[in-house]
Amino acid sequence: MSRNIRLAQQIRIEIGDILARQVHDPGIGFLTLTRVKVTDDLLQARIFYTAMGDPAERKKTARALERALPFIRRSLGHRLQLRRVPEITFRYDESVAHQARVEELLEDIEREDAARAASSTPSEPTEPGDD
Repeated sequence: MSRNIRLAQQIRIEIGDILARQVHDPGIGFLTLTRVKVTDDLLQARIFYTAMGDPAERKKTARALERALPFIRRSLGHRLQLRRVPEITFRYDESVAHQARVEELLEDIEREDAARAASSTPSEPTEPGDD
């Protein structure tokens, strides 16, 4: 496994722990870190997350993460003991919402197919003498 993949996994674990145990900003709310991408030179890390709530709540969470960013980066530096701590940016992970929408569309298609199949099935013909 390459160094940047290992570092990305470690960053996700450590930032998750920092957010859960040390950052007490009520604006952050319910947050899930979905993935971390670290550049090849290990100088930048993009942390993707999802958050519960409507777009206004997500915006509130994004602002709270930006406020906590210096603390998170400093704490991460202490935990990982790297020569240079990557610059961190948080990004809302749209892929989860897209995946949910695709699943919803597939379920709609499946229901429509089932309804179409049920309505087009002819009734069983009766044979003479079955009465």
